[in-house]
Amino acid sequence: MGAAPRTRREFLRTAAVTAGATAAAPAALTKPAKRRPNILFFFTDDQRADTIHALGNDTIITPNLDRLARGGFAFDNTYCLGANCGAVCLPSRNMLLSGRAYFRFTGSVGRRKRMYASPDKPNLADALKAAGYETYHHGKSGNTARLIHKRFDHTKYVEHHNKLKNGEPGKVVVDDAIAFLKSRKRHRPFFLYLAISEPHDLRIPAKKYLDPYRREDVPLPPNYMPRHPFDNGEMVIRDEKLEAWPRTKAAVRRHLHEYYGMITGLDHHFGRLVRTLRELGQYDETIIIFSSDNGLAVGSHGLMGKQSVYEHSAKVPLVLAGPGVPKGRSAALAYLMDIFPTVCELIGAPVPEGLDGRSLAPVIRGEAPGVRETLFSSYRASQRSVRNARWKLIRYPLIHRTQLFDLQADPHETRDLSGRPEHAERIAGLTAELRRWQKDLGDTQPLTAPKRLPAEWSPPEARQKPRK
Repeated sequence: MGAAPRTRREFLRTAAVTAGATAAAPAALTKPAKRRPNILFFFTDDQRADTIHALGNDTIITPNLDRLARGGFAFDNTYCLGANCGAVCLPSRNMLLSGRAYFRFTGSVGRRKRMYASPDKPNLADALKAAGYETYHHGKSGNTARLIHKRFDHTKYVEHHNKLKNGEPGKVVVDDAIAFLKSRKRHRPFFLYLAISEPHDLRIPAKKYLDPYRREDVPLPPNYMPRHPFDNGEMVIRDEKLEAWPRTKAAVRRHLHEYYGMITGLDHHFGRLVRTLRELGQYDETIIIFSSDNGLAVGSHGLMGKQSVYEHSAKVPLVLAGPGVPKGRSAALAYLMDIFPTVCELIGAPVPEGLDGRSLAPVIRGEAPGVRETLFSSYRASQRSVRNARWKLIRYPLIHRTQLFDLQADPHETRDLSGRPEHAERIAGLTAELRRWQKDLGDTQPLTAPKRLPAEWSPPEARQKPRK
């Protein structure tokens, strides 16, 4: 990456003045606090894992998240387990708050069967209320965990969240959260779960968030392709219709420019919220968690959406900072649903039985390098994957196709090694591990469909133009 444009330096200088130390990560405490810490959980929508400057993205501008990451504990391999619908955020947010894989869900709302976690089973809202917390939720109104939201003391929605065009991503939620913090009584610690609806499209950031970037300088993803080389089972879903085929370099840069502008805007409002905690004297008493519900392709592998098990779409950022959380960084394999038991252990509350998520507290405390040796991902009936510390296998049951990637040498999944004879034993071992995961989670999808579908695919002529 070349030298930063002058506008970018000016933006960072301004951000340092307006946010400054007020957005620094909370210092770790070596002794337990007299009462349980507050918890602020800032949860975004469709934010890739590689969109925080301090964690390796030299282009994006995120000064407030940078301070959080540099002073807190970051997980480099955190995943949304997968989805049984195209709106990946729906099962993702239900898994997050329930601590259970979506294969476990038995409730239903209208026609959306098996997508909502039951509020009558353990959930994060109930667990924290039982631990003495005042619980507050505010966020997107659709494709979310509405049944569990009812268990919060306070819950509200940003209606028509995808139609907001004020250019200020996250502002509505942050404004209300600040008002809540200033008005509430402090006899109980708080748990704020802010389920933001950005940087999900429509992406219309204010000019002040776009101007620090020069569109022509925004680098393409290392795995950029004009189109995906085969049918992955979800080639013309709405996310993919956001741009025409083939995906040109200019079009992908435009999408990335707007995507980065949205994240820079989110970072600004996140900084306002953290500054409020300092002004109220509650900053050093608050654990801050930052993550997102799923990633996004934005041109990677010729895709635009999150409907795949590639790293760019399945992996999300995860940073924790605050009392009891040291500075650090880990490559441990983690799920979003691990956050539920992790929070319980960090605050000294009981971890409910029956969760699929595992507490990451031993990793944070330096007691263990990880809590699992392999990790499973899935998307509807068309995609399954399993990975360990180095190797990743992807299986496409509907077209009888397998991919194998060496994530250590090829983190962007650009070289499929499945056709090499020397990897046959490795593929067999990973496939066996994939089947074990399926059995453990109740996933009944065969890895080879009875009738093989063609892998070849061409964009329908009627869908060549990008969605408006």
